Amino acid sequence: MSQNKPTIPKGTRDFSPVEMSRRNFIFDTIKSVFKAYGYQPIETPAMENLTTLLGKYGEEGDKLLFKVLNSGDFLKGVNPNDVNSENLNSLSVKMCEKGLRYDLTVPFARFVVQYQNEITFPFKRYQIQPVWRADRPQKGRYREFYQCDVDVIGSDSLLNEIELVLIINDVFGKLGVNSTIKINNRKILSGMAEVVGESERLIDITVAIDKIDKIGLDAVNKELSEKGVSAKAIDMLQPIITLSGSNTEKLQKLRNVLAASVTGMKGIDEMQQIFDSLQPLQGLKTKVELDLSLARGLNYYTGAIFEVKANDMEMGSICGGGRYDDLTGIFGLKNVSGVGVSFGADRIYDVMLHLGAFPESLLSSSRVMFANFGSREAAFCLPILQQLRSSGISAELYPDAAKMKKQFDYANKKNIAFVVIVGEAEMQAGIASVKDMVSGNQETIKIEELVEHLK
Repeated sequence: MSQNKPTIPKGTRDFSPVEMSRRNFIFDTIKSVFKAYGYQPIETPAMENLTTLLGKYGEEGDKLLFKVLNSGDFLKGVNPNDVNSENLNSLSVKMCEKGLRYDLTVPFARFVVQYQNEITFPFKRYQIQPVWRADRPQKGRYREFYQCDVDVIGSDSLLNEIELVLIINDVFGKLGVNSTIKINNRKILSGMAEVVGESERLIDITVAIDKIDKIGLDAVNKELSEKGVSAKAIDMLQPIITLSGSNTEKLQKLRNVLAASVTGMKGIDEMQQIFDSLQPLQGLKTKVELDLSLARGLNYYTGAIFEVKANDMEMGSICGGGRYDDLTGIFGLKNVSGVGVSFGADRIYDVMLHLGAFPESLLSSSRVMFANFGSREAAFCLPILQQLRSSGISAELYPDAAKMKKQFDYANKKNIAFVVIVGEAEMQAGIASVKDMVSGNQETIKIEELVEHLK
């Protein structure tokens, strides 16, 4: 009987050894920068209680939560009258006590509240783990993907925002990705809604204008109108969200437009402090741009918001985040401010692959391979292999005494740089022949000098 070829769920992926080497290069690079700035690692479970997740990402986010059915009789306690499209959230809570995490920020807030007496504030943490979203799979958008988060919580100092800009600059500098940091402030957006007389529709306005890069200004205006924003308010918003010029010029124009809004002026002052602090810093190669169309849809941002775009490839955001003044308040710990950003490892991978930015050395699993001539020669080579590995040189012994062509083909396919040949004659003379697999050159080295030569 024939069997169907096994598959994996849409929106998920397997990763080959080469892909994992590249992904680990991204993770290791990001982690090294996080550690250089004094951030500490944590991990949280893949599953959280569904009550922890629901209501934290807005109505659209709730729909994208993967829910885990209760074990056993998951329909226990479900009333037939509950089964209707208007009551799905309350029904899902009865059938599903747990859900896969949607991001790392809400679990982080839960972690901070749960362990508030055991951690030191300000708490600087990083977290690199997968998240899941029941989204429609498409290019650059997956149902399972990794996030690399870095946050500081317990401080409202703008020095934290400045540090995040530097972290973003260092990460993409080390990865070889030219990027632009787009930055805005939710207080400025609140001021915009206030001066056009639509404060109660702030969320509708921010959700709509956040799509301007994807759907265009006309479609954004249409969505604003459909959400009930008045035609007058939409007209007043146009010169604000399409504001041009340098960061300084934009802020000066905003001071005139938002002069009547205390909240808006505070947001402008915060942006001014960030830009003024960044200007004299050496080594800041990433462009930092005030973008008033940047809103980021998540409801919990309250101050600065960030989004990073790759300059040399059309791709969605490869990093984003912002300031949240009371995220832990949803779990009972009030007035604890935090700020952080999340690096999208999967999108970064796609950008780097497109740009050819991965080092070629990543394709090699071992630097050295010893050819296998038989059991005696293999036994002779094993102690030498251990010396190489102890010296930090990755090395392997071909497992079978196969034909040399087969062994060399294996080394070439795995991008192994050197093949060491130790046959009967070499064993007696205490030497080894070392073949450079790139140049094809071959030279004879004394066994005791082999480690130093291969370094």
